[in-house]
Amino acid sequence: MRLTRAAVLARAKAAALDGVRRLNCCANLLFLSLPVQISICRDLPNIEVITFSVNGISDLEPLNQCQNLSELYLRKNNITSLNELFYLKNLPQLRVLWLSENPCCGSDPHRYRMTVLRNLPSLQKLDNQAVTEEELSQALVDGEEITAPPARRSVEDSCREPTESTAAESTTETESELLNFSLEETNKIREELGMKPVPRDKFSSFSPRETDCNRKKRNNVLNAILLLVKELDTESLEIVQQTVGRRLQAFRKKELQEE
Repeated sequence: MRLTRAAVLARAKAAALDGVRRLNCCANLLFLSLPVQISICRDLPNIEVITFSVNGISDLEPLNQCQNLSELYLRKNNITSLNELFYLKNLPQLRVLWLSENPCCGSDPHRYRMTVLRNLPSLQKLDNQAVTEEELSQALVDGEEITAPPARRSVEDSCREPTESTAAESTTETESELLNFSLEETNKIREELGMKPVPRDKFSSFSPRETDCNRKKRNNVLNAILLLVKELDTESLEIVQQTVGRRLQAFRKKELQEE
């Protein structure tokens, strides 16, 4: 889902994009779709604080236009490569970055922190931990210099035909098992939101024409929602509940019309 102008203005309570200085979209957009596209950031020249935690974001290129950005919160996204830091290196005001719990952090916390600090030496706080002068000096030795942006996978790669091995594995997962999994996950989410479970006879099965890629994407979205519901605060949960309520009303209206 693309973060739109209307959504930004509503969240920031601003009349125009050049008036947006703080933007908090933590987890609120993930319920609707994965991942969130942040190209709108190219049109936020005066933005100072951005909170995009828990949104499935993988591409930081749009942020390289945010010259006034001083605080950036990106915890629990899908940033796979530290080369994404390339787009943050020329942001002169950036002082606070929260990047933890992304795939790019890897299994070596020291190497990760040193690499970030070598490329962003103006940071005063990284992952909610103050940066010291000793760390900045050590980063010149232990950190990796990033001189190029990350290579991008084509959109088609994510839905390519499976290899023989993965195809064989996928055949063990029947349509019935996929349906049970989705119904179970859906009802767990509804339970978290204080809603009644969906009866099996009211839960639509997967279409035979639906591709494996789409099924996997649907399951991934359900998994992500379930995991992230616990990350939401009261205000965010209320937004989710209102959205779910509107969707249910629309479905019920459609069902009545079809009857």
